[in-house]
Order: sequence, then C-alpha cells, then structure tokens
Amino acid sequence: MKFLGFLLLLVVIGAGVAGFLVLAPYGPSTETFVDIAVGTSTRGMGQKLAAAGVIRSEYAFDLVRVVKRGRLKAGEYRFDHPATAVEVYERIARGDVYTRAVTVPEGYNLWDIAAAVETAGLGKQADFLKAAKANTKLIAQWSPAATSMEGYLFPDTYRFSRHTTDEQMLAAMVRRFGRAMAELGVTGNVSRMVTMASLVEKEVHIDSERPMVAGVFENRLRVGMPLATDPAVAYAAMLDGRWRGTIYASDLANLNPYNTYRHAGLPPGPICSPGMAALRAALHPMQTDNLYFVADAAGHTRFSATLQEHAAQVQAYRKATR
Repeated sequence: MKFLGFLLLLVVIGAGVAGFLVLAPYGPSTETFVDIAVGTSTRGMGQKLAAAGVIRSEYAFDLVRVVKRGRLKAGEYRFDHPATAVEVYERIARGDVYTRAVTVPEGYNLWDIAAAVETAGLGKQADFLKAAKANTKLIAQWSPAATSMEGYLFPDTYRFSRHTTDEQMLAAMVRRFGRAMAELGVTGNVSRMVTMASLVEKEVHIDSERPMVAGVFENRLRVGMPLATDPAVAYAAMLDGRWRGTIYASDLANLNPYNTYRHAGLPPGPICSPGMAALRAALHPMQTDNLYFVADAAGHTRFSATLQEHAAQVQAYRKATR
C-alpha cells in the first residue's frame, strides 16, 4: 500500500509539473522572433522555442503535440508577451506567421511602390526596381514587349514575411492584377487598356469623371491629336532622372517617347498602377464630342468640345485661383 501511495504521489507530482510547464504562461515581454525553417521536426521546433525563451521546456511543447496532433507550419513567428505552451503551439498550427504590410494606393508608380517596400522593411528600393525590370515574364501574357512591370502591380494592401523575395512580392501583386482582369472580363488588348487607364488614373481623382476623360482621350487618338497629358510628361522626366517636382518648358520639349506633347498616340506603356475605376473607364469610355478638359477651382473637371470653350474654362480657373 505504501508503494502504491508513493506511485500515486509521483503521478500527482508529475501531472502537476506537466500542467505547470504546459499551462503556466511564460515567454518574453519584448519582441522576439523565431524562424522555423521548412522541414523542421516538432522536437526541433520545441528546441528553438525554448532556446529563444518563448516556452519553458521543449518537452512541454512535445507533450502538447501528442495531445493536439496538429500540423505545424514553418515560417517566422513574433512573440512579445508571455503565453502558455498550448497557445504557442496553436499559433504555429494556425500558421500565424509574422508579416509586414505594404499598401499600394491607386496611382502609385514603380518608384512609389519600391519606396513603400523599403519603408516596410522588406527590402531595398533599388533591388525592387531592378527586379521589376528583370521579371517582365510575369506579365508576358498581357504585355509581351514590356520593359518593366509598371502598371501591372495592382493597388491593394499586401502582407509579406520578412523573407519574401522581390520576385515573390511582384508575383503576388501581378496575381491580384490577374484577378482584376477576370473580374472585369477583359479579353481585348490589355496593354493598351492599362496604359489608357494609367493616364485616366493620374488625370482625375473623382471616379464619376473618369469615363469622360477616357472618352476625351479616345477622341484625341481618333483625330490624331496629341494627348498632351501632364502626368505622362512628368513620368518621362522620372525615367530620364530629371524630375524636379514640377513641369518645366524643357520637360515639355523632352523627346522621351512618354512625352505626350511631342508624340501623338498613347505612350509606350503605363505610367502608374491604375485602380478598378480607372480600368473600367478605359474599358468603357464615355461617348462624347469633347476634346478638352481642365480642373476647376473646386477640384472637379470641366469638359469642352472646342478650343474656344476650353480657353474660356482655363481663364475661369485662373481667375478663381488668383
């Protein structure tokens, strides 16, 4: 009887110790990262977590695995407060890996997106720009002659781990673009549509005005009139490394093919990443007789069919802003 009592005491003590190791919160109070490589065993994961001070014991983690029988996922995990071994295990079973957000608003160009990637701590701006030129195969189905991925990195908020490569980030943004094309039901010349949409995106900021602007541009193209759009001139200056924050006479005289004052027709490619409203406008431009437009003092757009009407609208704008 004494021996059985002793065994029972050992079992109780063991259960208490195991319960303490598994259920008592433990871990760092400051930011701690644990990177679990693909193929790491459960025992290896427990050893890494224990070595990092996230759990009290690797054996406690292994005990939770025996009970839970979950499938654990590799990745980088961030811990910043004490937690039980069960909570830690469940996070890794969910794949609750640490990511950083990159937001690409409508109208961002490649330089803007690359800067956002660097600000998020996911890589260097120069490396991202280099990758955007080297991986045009990702958009070959829409633009086989593209020299960069400008226009095809769809506006959205993305979450990436710190180990995500530039090519993987680019591929995620292109996949999102592909879903947008499917949603819009685009079957024609995608490259032309995206280029047009990028001009519409940069010219106006009120969605309801975008189809009319697209209609004006289509009218100009039809009659052989230069598009004369300032955002394309600015983009040409950026490509040449001469952008100074405003358009100068020398920029208007620039022979870069993106200068839509000097060259008729659409520019060689997009000048930014257009959003859904601009893409829809380019896909379904409004039928109109207008050939001109200008912003008014309230930020809306005034449209005109003749140069005389346009000149009057410009004069009214200048008078209102004096």
